[in-house]
Amino acid sequence: MTAPSKPQTDVESAPTAVAPPPSWRRKATPYLLIAPALIYLAAFFAYPMVQGLILAVYDDEALLPLIAEPDITSAQTGKIPQGTAITILARQGNLLTEELSSDLLIEVWFQVEVAQADGSAVTGWTPESRVRIREESAEGDPLAGTIRTKLSSTADPLTDIYSEPNERSDVLAQVEPRSAARIVQTAELEVWFQVRAEDGTEGWTPSRFVQVFGDEETGRVDRGTAGEFTTRFIEKMREDRFFGSAWRTTLLLMALILPLQFILAIIMALVIHARLKFSSLFLYVFSVPMGMSDLAVGILFFSIFTGNGLLNSVLDGLGIIDSPQAFLTAESRNWIIFAIVLAEIWRATSIVMVIVVSGLQAIPDETLEAAELFGATYWQKVRHIMLPLLKPSLQVALILRTILAFQVFAVVIALGGGDVVTVLANETFRQYFALRNTNVASAYAVFILLLSIGSAVFYLRAVRTQAEMAAS
Repeated sequence: MTAPSKPQTDVESAPTAVAPPPSWRRKATPYLLIAPALIYLAAFFAYPMVQGLILAVYDDEALLPLIAEPDITSAQTGKIPQGTAITILARQGNLLTEELSSDLLIEVWFQVEVAQADGSAVTGWTPESRVRIREESAEGDPLAGTIRTKLSSTADPLTDIYSEPNERSDVLAQVEPRSAARIVQTAELEVWFQVRAEDGTEGWTPSRFVQVFGDEETGRVDRGTAGEFTTRFIEKMREDRFFGSAWRTTLLLMALILPLQFILAIIMALVIHARLKFSSLFLYVFSVPMGMSDLAVGILFFSIFTGNGLLNSVLDGLGIIDSPQAFLTAESRNWIIFAIVLAEIWRATSIVMVIVVSGLQAIPDETLEAAELFGATYWQKVRHIMLPLLKPSLQVALILRTILAFQVFAVVIALGGGDVVTVLANETFRQYFALRNTNVASAYAVFILLLSIGSAVFYLRAVRTQAEMAAS
């Protein structure tokens, strides 16, 4: 006898529910969330960095194209580098078709109506130099004049009248000196030069791109209109007389500041983490320098080391000195470096301290309590537990402070003026602002960027946790 079968319940008979596939909106949500960050990085990081790299290795005025005829549409005959010595073969004026702010030579031509020797009138063009103005309008525009007399005894006394404002156009007539002329129209022309370079390249170019010497037969290419990649700006940076001093001083300041900063920051963080009485007050006092700008700190420490400053007052009060000492002068470079080191330690140690404090707060209390149960002293806990677990925080702090150390500028300017003691950031500013050399300034900036990237990679490899070392 078979047992009766059990009736199926609604749960057993119900089909298994299948989750609907995610919609395209759900798939796109992570990308929409990260889009603002990508736009920010592209606009304020990637684009400026690319432009700085281009300025450091690309000269957009390196070459000057020459053309076969004094016409912008004429065929190109070759290119000559900026600074090339040239010989002036001929010159011609062309009508200006646009407003130009750059330096260029201008010729003014008059369209005149003047009587010939036989009494007939002719209308044509002649240079401004051949007409003496006799009558002007209320606005100062020339209306009438006379043909000038040529002073040279060997020159043709007659003045040519051209069909166009161009000495290479057809000559319509020749008129006598002192002939009356009615000025019909005025035209401004840019001078074009036919030039030949030392390598034999020959062609026409506008005057705005060349510098003509006093003999009006020779000159040089002032700037070009075509670019090329070059290492010239990097070589100029390397050959700059301040480069070596700036490079060495920057590394010296880093070597002096960073170790002292990290030792002080760790001590300050341990004091706060110990939860002593008034530990919150310690945190506030240690964080005060974070609210001051670089320049304000530099001025503050300048007031300490100046002739009538705090240091001289203390030394004089203790009887150590008889008269105020000049600490920040061209003859006391070591004192300037000492003052910069003190100012930077006071200003930026709190930044490292905050990072270390956040790292200490992430260490579980159970870990430290377990170490106490096994008899570990406080210094053993610091050495074998806290510092190893602080490696990620120290890694971040090292990268941040090293990058900021490469950029130190305002404190150096305030304490040393940027001349006796100079750093890489100061030389970048000098090239850009004082010397107006944006390309060499960009080369300095790229050099600082490469140093920052190199130091970051070094710290990422050197300061690693056990998990990171095992994963690699």
